[in-house]
Amino acid sequence: MFARALVRRFPVLASRDFRLLFAERLLAPAAFGFSLVGVSFAVLQETGSTAELSYVLAAQIAPALIFTLIGGVVADRLRPQRVIAAANLMIALGEGTFGILVLAGHPVLWQMILLEAVTGTGMAIFYPASQALLPRVISADLLQQASALSRMAMNAGQMGGAVAAGLCVAAVGPGWALAACGLGMIATVPPLLRITVVAVRRTHHSGMLTDLRDGWSEFRSHTWLWAIVAQFGVILMAWYGSFQVLGPVVAKAGLGGPAAWGAIAAAESVGLIVGGLVSLRFTPRRPMLFVAGIGGLIAVSPLSLAMLWPLPMVCMASFGLGISMEMMMIQWTVALARLIPPERLARVSSYDVLGSVMAMPAGALVAGPLAAVIGVSVTQYGAVALIVVATALALIPRDVRALRSDEMLRRAGELARAAQSAGQATSSAAPMKADHRAA
Repeated sequence: MFARALVRRFPVLASRDFRLLFAERLLAPAAFGFSLVGVSFAVLQETGSTAELSYVLAAQIAPALIFTLIGGVVADRLRPQRVIAAANLMIALGEGTFGILVLAGHPVLWQMILLEAVTGTGMAIFYPASQALLPRVISADLLQQASALSRMAMNAGQMGGAVAAGLCVAAVGPGWALAACGLGMIATVPPLLRITVVAVRRTHHSGMLTDLRDGWSEFRSHTWLWAIVAQFGVILMAWYGSFQVLGPVVAKAGLGGPAAWGAIAAAESVGLIVGGLVSLRFTPRRPMLFVAGIGGLIAVSPLSLAMLWPLPMVCMASFGLGISMEMMMIQWTVALARLIPPERLARVSSYDVLGSVMAMPAGALVAGPLAAVIGVSVTQYGAVALIVVATALALIPRDVRALRSDEMLRRAGELARAAQSAGQATSSAAPMKADHRAA
């Protein structure tokens, strides 16, 4: 009875494949939440150096510069759920081995950098495949509901993982948290392999470089897309260095240590869940203007640490930012799925993530040494200024300010009809090819 009522309220749950994807998107972020807390405190425990923490976290992001584009091509050719399973196993290998080394003794810097590079490779391969999978599981009319529910599962999992990781690191150390991350990522593989989505039909075979050029042409043809990706390239560079690298340093020195850092991450995750609930009913009239504007609010994260707000205020700021960020991410996911042809979606998503994160290693590498010279808070104030300037520049193109939600729906209908016509043409051509071979 309850299950039927739930399906009536959320029709997307009637899909078996979506339920399997939902399970994976609950478990994987819960497992990775242990990494978000465990890695930073493992490095600080072993080295005590903000500079070496910068190097390790930069190694986690750097593989995106190489493997994201390859992952996009592969996900457009193969079943994306299998690509995600392979990516999750790479993360399990990197974080699980890191945890074992911490538990067994004292890992040296090059080992930590190498293992985080393995984890980063898995993360780079994961994103474009993840973006491509959801629209193939669910019809376009249910896409926003599916995106909101799946991201709510991801955020609930990450919240639980972050809280448990903070307690785990405080109680028994970061090695056990990293080992738990590895085991959890392995457990995501069975539900992924049961998803029945097939690869997109390819009407012709082309090489890797041709596929990459095709994806780039699609990416650069949308002004709203490249402008916002460029904005977030600057924002994420500034945020990663000032918050993700220097945040644990501030938490350790003035907020209460790993448990406090876990609480901050958990508060953001609660906000992300609330943002998902709001997004089940909320659609902004100008989605890209909304996305760009929310990007500017990310400045609150480093600002709260630079000013050393009390822990409850930092958590409240993270909670509010989480609500805004989740609403923004759902609109971005829906926009890509509605405005990009499905056969190019993974490749375009790979350019999206590459442009967004390619400067993050620089942010990580610079933050620690810069903070050692000019101070942690001054470095974080600088990051706030960069975020504000990048947001102002992103609002200049008219497409960012003017693209409306009803226009997106109209374009999505045109893409769906074009894809249906292409599929019918391919089906009609198959018997002709067979007759030609017979002749």
